[in-house]
Parts: sequence; structure tokens; C-alpha cells
Amino acid sequence: MKLPTPSHLPRDTRDTLFVLAVIAWVIAPLTPEIPLWCSLLSMAVMVWRGLLAWRGQPLPSKWWLLGLLALCLGATLISFKTLLGRDAGVTLVVVLLALKTLELRARRDAFVVFFLGFFLLLTHFFYSQSLLTAAAMLVALLGLLTALVNAHMPVGRPPLWQAARLAGSMALLGAPIMLLLFVLFPRVAPLWGLPGDAMTGRSGLSASMTVGNIASLALDGSVAMRVRFDGAPPPQSALYFRGPVLSYFDGRTWQARPSTLPSRWRLPADLQVTGEPVRYQVTLEPNRLPWLLVLDATPQAPVLAGKTARMTRELQWILDQPATDLLRYEVRSYPNFSHGPRQGVPGLQEYLALPDGFNPRTLQLAAEWQRDPRHAGAGNAQWVALAMQRLRSEGYRYTLDPGVYGRHSADEFWFDRKAGFCEHIASSFVILMRALNVPARIVTGYQGGEKNSVDDFWTVRQSDAHAWTEVWLEGQGWQRVDPTSAVAPGRTGTLQRLSPPRGRIAEAIFGSVNPALALNLRAAWDAVNNRWNQWVLNYTQGRQLELLKNIGFKEPDWQDLIYVLCAIVVLASLGGAAWSAWERHQQDPWLRLLQQAADKLRVAGIGFTANSTPRHMARQLLAPAPGSSPKASPQGQAWHDWLLRLETLRYARPDAGQATHFRRQLATLRNELKHLQWPH
Repeated sequence: MKLPTPSHLPRDTRDTLFVLAVIAWVIAPLTPEIPLWCSLLSMAVMVWRGLLAWRGQPLPSKWWLLGLLALCLGATLISFKTLLGRDAGVTLVVVLLALKTLELRARRDAFVVFFLGFFLLLTHFFYSQSLLTAAAMLVALLGLLTALVNAHMPVGRPPLWQAARLAGSMALLGAPIMLLLFVLFPRVAPLWGLPGDAMTGRSGLSASMTVGNIASLALDGSVAMRVRFDGAPPPQSALYFRGPVLSYFDGRTWQARPSTLPSRWRLPADLQVTGEPVRYQVTLEPNRLPWLLVLDATPQAPVLAGKTARMTRELQWILDQPATDLLRYEVRSYPNFSHGPRQGVPGLQEYLALPDGFNPRTLQLAAEWQRDPRHAGAGNAQWVALAMQRLRSEGYRYTLDPGVYGRHSADEFWFDRKAGFCEHIASSFVILMRALNVPARIVTGYQGGEKNSVDDFWTVRQSDAHAWTEVWLEGQGWQRVDPTSAVAPGRTGTLQRLSPPRGRIAEAIFGSVNPALALNLRAAWDAVNNRWNQWVLNYTQGRQLELLKNIGFKEPDWQDLIYVLCAIVVLASLGGAAWSAWERHQQDPWLRLLQQAADKLRVAGIGFTANSTPRHMARQLLAPAPGSSPKASPQGQAWHDWLLRLETLRYARPDAGQATHFRRQLATLRNELKHLQWPH
């Protein structure tokens, strides 16, 4: 059977295929978030529906739909153990939208599909509020509006571009209202966050660290946070954004210090700062983690809206709840600081503990150093210097691919492989320090970043995730020591970063691209994304109230936002009414009355050309239909006489001195038009 070409498809088929394409566009970005069976089923149903429309075949019976619906409900229940919640709810909406296309027969069914499509469009922002998501949903919105406008168009075959143009005009007309609501409608945060739904964090930071975890993040170039400094920023080598502090080691995994330690073992923070602070603003990407990343050291709580934070004894700032949405906060950090006890206390013993049966060669190396007469009387600082010198001078390498480490990870690093990522280096260094009776611990977080030349924000990426160490020195307290800087100074001292090798396909596509051009394009895209984050996603109620302060409100609240919004809506409505009245006054009242008559006849099924005169319209009304009597109906004769009187009034219009008579006659014709009817 020969299939029709797209340009010769019936209108119903063309419109159905267009609606299916729009629905596919709406569903596609959700495929990573919904179960695989849901994506495959939705795709199969829409392909099936498209083939039925293309071939002009009947739709499946309701028993097919009921069976598929029951199957989908069962699969959803098995996948999520519930039919409630964000993920289960979104899955059900996708299923309902796909199945509804199988009973897309009448305009009423199409409106249900449009409603579900608009609703599903909003659910994308449960998972991502990025600029790309917003752009994709804008295209989806225009597509759904085009399909909706097309469904309201009269019979015939109006081109889709005409419906798309009208949909675009509607969107542009609605843009000022959308902008007004965005700026002034009271915001409740988090708007899209659903804390009850678990989601794996992307930052790679956790309360534990097993060798290999952070290394995998070096391949992730996504943004972790953006930082803007007030004034000159610190050197790149000093940008250590503090995260979890890990002090307990079981031989394979480093974990945070247990909170059940006796009070006599709990070391006070004893933070002391000097000099001028570094002031900056951080925009933290959502990560579902409770840690507030700041530079060392930050004695005062960062300023952020809607959340509170506390500082632990290890100088880590922890939120009262995980960061489920974009978080912006202002910080004052002091690069010159000291913390921890200055003299030996019992609590330091925790930072000397090592598990039995692990890394015997590292323990032996420490014992040999302690027995060496050259190091007689060495203190903690000397042991640190000796270990750093070994890292610098004995061929150790910083690499993304050190291989899988075994049971004795420190032994393999110090004696066999001599290669590793920051976590291998930091872990091995702390184990050696503890074996030398030097209290030490691991600090995880982010180090460095890159300055965007477009907007002067520093971008910190997931690939900047880092692990360094802190050792305790007599009279000084805890001091930062980054052993990775001894192995690879470029990792912390410059903007140099390791990057994964490209595959053959990526090399074929991007191998000829100028690196400088690629960096500039990346910087421009990051700047655009940052503006989106700052102006849209981070537009909080606090910034709304700040806007009201700038226009004269002393102590504004959300009620003032409502008052201002209502006042603007009223003023805009009055302005629109005044404009409409002015426009009506500017239009020729005779032409307006003629247009009203033509519209009334057009509704009755009688159409005229745009330049039809009253006399031409009158003749057309009295022209007999083929095979009918030439005698006109009373209603037709009334229309004929009314149109001729309207024409007479036009060409017998009195001068300006008799304008009152003209308006009176025109009003009479207007009243008569209300009672004129066309015979059915």
C-alpha cells in the first residue's frame, strides 16, 4: 500500500503527528529520571499511535487501554513501592499522557492531552532548574500553544506556521505579566524542592572516603559552586574550601570523628584570626548535602536567607538542612588564622590511632626514621618536612589512573606504585604521620577554581574536589599540609588541572578546535549560566523585599508585595481600558459598524471579501441560491435595506456643523443591527 507523503496528509493526521512530536519533546528530558520501562512504553505507544494516524487505521479498543493502564500501575508500584511521591507521580503522568494519545479522537480528547502536557512540562523543574531545561521547556510551551491554537482554528487546512505565529504572539503578550508575577509575587522557598525524595549528591564529598572515590570526580567538569570576591581574590593556591574532616581510619575507609566520644576527648575549636578578612559571595549548586563550603577560616556564620548553619570543632560549617536548591551566601574568611590546642591534651590521641594489621612497611619506615641518629630529637615539624621531601624527590606522581589499591594502600603508595590521586597521597601521608606519633587528619573539600574572564566569577568544578591534611604542631595547633602540592605543584599553585584523555570520536570532533576558542566559549557559557542562577533561580523573597526598600518602603513584608502587585494590575487594567477607548475613538464609527455587520453575517455562514461595499453585500444577500425561488425572505430583505441605508448615510454624510445628526442616525442603525437575524 502506497503511503501518503507528509504534504498531502489529511489535516487530522498532520495535526496528530504534530501533537505526538511535541509530546515526545516534553517527555524526552525526563528519561533519565523515570524508569526504563516507562520510557520504552511511552516511545512504543507514541510510535504505534503515529502509525495508526499515518495509515488511517482505527484506534485500539478501551480494553487495550485498561489493560495497559493496569500494567503501568503495577509496574509503578513495583518500581517505587508506592503510587505517591514525586518520582512515582511523574511516572504516572508520563504514562497517562502517552496512553491518552491512543484515544485522541475528538477536540475534547486533544484538550486533555494539552492539559497533561502543560502539567508534565512543569514537572521537569522538580529535577533541574538549569538554563538548558528552561530553554527546552520554552520550546515545549510554544509547541503546546501552537497545537492548542491549531485545534481552535476553523475547518480547512490552515498551515501550522500560522498557528505557531499566533502562539508566539500570545506568548509575547503574556511575557510582561509573567515578568511582573516573577518579580512581585511572594516567593516561598523551596519552590520546587521536595526533601522527601532521596537523590544522590553530586559533589563527591561525604562523611567517609575510600580510596578511589574522589578520583572518579576528576572526570566531572560540572559546576559545584561559583564565587565572587569583593576586591582582589586570594592566590589560587590559598583557595581551600573546607568540607568534612575525617579522622577515624579502619584500614580502608576514612570517616568523620564519632560524636559519641567522651567530652574530655573533644578538642575545642579555639579559633583565632588576624588581619583583614576576605569578603566574597558563594552560589552553591544543589547537592543534597548539609555542608556549607567556605574558605579557611570563617569564624562568623555566613549570611544566607531561610537557613541556619553551625560550626563544628573542626571548623566545618553545617546547614540545618541539606541544600536542595540553589544556595547563595555571603562570607567573611580570614586567611591568617590558628586553631586547636597549642599544648598536648588527651583528645589528640584520637588523631594517632591506626588499625592493627595494615601497612606494615609504612610503620617500619616510621620506626627506621625514629631510630636514625640524623633525626634524633626531631619534632612534629621536622617529620612533616622529611615526608614532604620524600614526596618531592623520589619520583612520586599525581595521576588520575593509579590503579586499584589493595589492603595495604599506604605501603603500595610509598614503596610500589608511587602514584596516586589526592586521596591516595593524603591518606598515605596521614598514616605515616601517625606512625611517627604526629597527630594528623584528612580534610576534604574543593581546592582552586578558575576565574571567568567574562563576569569575574570564580568557577569551582567537581573536578576541583580535593583532599589535604592537617597536622598538629606544638605551640601552633592544627596546620594545613597539602602533600599533593609536593607531588604536583601545578595542582594547587596554578590553574593547571588534569583532564581525561579524549576518545577517538571526541578527538575527531573536537581535535581541530582551537583550545583558546574552546576556553572562551566555555567561559561565555558559564557566565550565561551564572547570570541565570543569580537573576532567576536565586531571586528570593529577601531580594523582593530589598526591591521594595529601593522604591521607598521602610520595612516591607509579603503583604506589601501583594499590595504593590494589585496596584500594578489595577493600573495596567485601567491603562488597557483607556487605550481601547482611545483606539475605538480613532476608528471611523461607520467602518466599525460595517465590520460588525459583516462579522454577524459571517457567523451565519455568509462570507465577504475584505473590500466588500454595503451595496455589494446587499446584492449578494438577495442573490438566489441555485434551484431556489428568486423571492427574498423577509429577513434577507431587511438586511438588504439596512445595508443600503448604511451606504446612503456614508455618502450623504453632513458637514461638521451637522455631526450630531450623523451620530444620531448611526446610533439608530446600530440599534437596528442588534435585532437583525439571518434565516436558517
